[in-house]
Amino acid sequence: MLNYAQLVHRSFLLLAFVTLAGCSTAYYKAVESLGFHKRDILVHRVEKARDSQEEAKAQFKNALDRFTAITGFKGGTLEEKYRELNAEYERSQAKADEVRKRIDDIEDVSEALFEEWEKELSQYQNPSLKRSSQQKLTATRRRYDQLIAAMKRAESKMEPVLLTFRDQVLFLKHNLNAQAIASLRGELGSLQTDISALIKSMEASIREADEFIRSVGGPE
Repeated sequence: MLNYAQLVHRSFLLLAFVTLAGCSTAYYKAVESLGFHKRDILVHRVEKARDSQEEAKAQFKNALDRFTAITGFKGGTLEEKYRELNAEYERSQAKADEVRKRIDDIEDVSEALFEEWEKELSQYQNPSLKRSSQQKLTATRRRYDQLIAAMKRAESKMEPVLLTFRDQVLFLKHNLNAQAIASLRGELGSLQTDISALIKSMEASIREADEFIRSVGGPE
């Protein structure tokens, strides 16, 4: 049986008529007509966001290593070191943008899922089944709130690091001399602290994602 990711890939032509950015409702309906529901989409997007955070965590570590190495610069071509640091900054920015997009995607489908779930509660005739569904909805929402809060906490810690990187890259670009290296050294301690906090927050968010997937992604 195809999993959600395989189905989306193989059904690309069928879904090509949907403009994803502005027509989420049509997209969800199209995917559901193929046998995958909003819960499946939510779990898949949480998995993608978790993976993006893992990649971002690795990239920020790499960027810090490059930053640290350049502060020990003792000779050679500073222009080359600038290009290396700028490349790490751009890769870090790209990973941060990807994480933000993944979080937006999760929020989009979760809103649709919970709204649909809430409306469908009124369709139950059996009080026991209705109560059970309501309890599961409440538990899923609570778990989701914990997840999205953790993801946003981690995401918010990326921007201060990126701003520091950008400032130092710009300064190095226009000051390829000992003064620029001294500036890098002066920022190293605070940057290490910020990235350490970022990584810790990302790891907490990744754990929350794994817990959410385990609690929601299993069979009914």
